[in-house]
Amino acid sequence: MNGILSIFGFLILLGILVIAHELGHFLTGRFFRIPIDEFGIGFPPQAKVLGTRNGVKYTLNWLPIGGFVRFSSNAGDNANYGIGSLREAPIYQRILVLAAGPFMNFVVAAVIYTAIALSIGIPVYDNGLVVNQVFPDSPAQRAGLVVQDIVLQIGNSGVITHDDKIGPIAQQNLGVAIPMVILRNGTEQTLTITPGPWSYQKSSSKAGFGFGYGNNSHIEAASVGSALTHGLKTTVLVAGSMLEGLSTWLKGLLGLAPKIDSAGMTGIVGMARGTGEIIARDGWLGYFNWMAIISLNLAVFNLLPIPALDGSHILFAVVEFVRRKRIPLEYESRVHFAGFALLMLLMVIVTVSDVQGWVNGTSVFGK
Repeated sequence: MNGILSIFGFLILLGILVIAHELGHFLTGRFFRIPIDEFGIGFPPQAKVLGTRNGVKYTLNWLPIGGFVRFSSNAGDNANYGIGSLREAPIYQRILVLAAGPFMNFVVAAVIYTAIALSIGIPVYDNGLVVNQVFPDSPAQRAGLVVQDIVLQIGNSGVITHDDKIGPIAQQNLGVAIPMVILRNGTEQTLTITPGPWSYQKSSSKAGFGFGYGNNSHIEAASVGSALTHGLKTTVLVAGSMLEGLSTWLKGLLGLAPKIDSAGMTGIVGMARGTGEIIARDGWLGYFNWMAIISLNLAVFNLLPIPALDGSHILFAVVEFVRRKRIPLEYESRVHFAGFALLMLLMVIVTVSDVQGWVNGTSVFGK
């Protein structure tokens, strides 16, 4: 039952995000009166023609890994290229049409985060950090810190807020006994802690305190305005975090930063399994949060200048604008076709990895 729920939950999720993305391209293209032949859900081969309206054919296709808007092709155009009439549009229109797909995915995420804020409220951060783990034989344990303590101040740090990073405080006071002001059961107390090395299982530090913590926050009901602000802010923060992770991964590949195994890449199988795990762990609220995260992944990924993706088409348009000269259609078509082939190969590799994880019983989230 859980497997069926995962599949249906993921297909609904993917369908919503793909339709939203392609609607961005479609509606913007229609606004600029750029001729469109087909609006497709999934990739060919074609499974069913859902209908035809105003010269546009709406189709359902067999490969449930995306969607497409096929712009009208001129007689001499390459039908496989699929953006014939879009290529003839002014450059600014091309860029807006191409960017509208990822933009719609940003909008979907913002709407979801706003709806969640309206549903459950907005976290309001109070002073201090809530201790959720104290490692054995660490400076924190020796100082007498326990789970559920609220750390208000360490040394001369001043009042700690959710934005503070306590790592630098430990490094600046290595081996020095300093006061730690905490709140325990509503009573303020002062402990003495000496930052230093500690190690427990796979966690360790050469200069730390040895405790895990989370934000000290409470939930307040949200108005429409505050929920919208929170939704937009969360969207920007999550997207920024994705870009930062991708940047770190690329720097690792180039030897400019410590190498990490992946940038959190997973394929259709992994996302479907992840959907089931999220529903089982966090319920439908987690499901919608997961939908927002995947929507932002689609937006960020599609804006990358990778051949066959929206970002690459935008790059070609910008290059044409700078050069004030058309890039030959044959050349651009070959670049995007090669990019699409490589993306399909990457998808096969990632899918094989996802299936191996499924067979081995490994969680999508690495736990």
